[in-house]
Amino acid sequence: MDLRQVMTSDVSTVEPNAPVSEAAQKMRELNVGAIPVSNGQEPVGIVTDRDITIRNVAENHDGNTAVEQVMSSGLVYGSPDMTTQEAANLMAENQIRRLPIVENGNLVGIVSLGDISVQSEADMEAGDALSTISIPSKPQK
Repeated sequence: MDLRQVMTSDVSTVEPNAPVSEAAQKMRELNVGAIPVSNGQEPVGIVTDRDITIRNVAENHDGNTAVEQVMSSGLVYGSPDMTTQEAANLMAENQIRRLPIVENGNLVGIVSLGDISVQSEADMEAGDALSTISIPSKPQK
């Protein structure tokens, strides 16, 4: 099964210079834990609820801090024609729970570990990916 069949295609984004409070409000409204950061159509990063907690709140910054100051850059992304197995492997290798989907330089969707796991043939893939993703990495500074 390819990612086009399981990805969420209606993805909200924030701009790099948007305040962190805007990203947090979008997360609350959409009931999600991550928002891709885009400078138009091209994704440049992703900001997660954990990024906001660790890199903004814990550092005593306020809600006006620019998203680009707390986002995760070095974006890992997939393509819509990847299989769920390829996506699960990529997510495991990079210890990520959400994978932005890019086609021709444009953000066209996002896939979470949960999206992959709801596919009966992919249950094992998601379990394997979650096991690898959940291995502790070095602490954030």
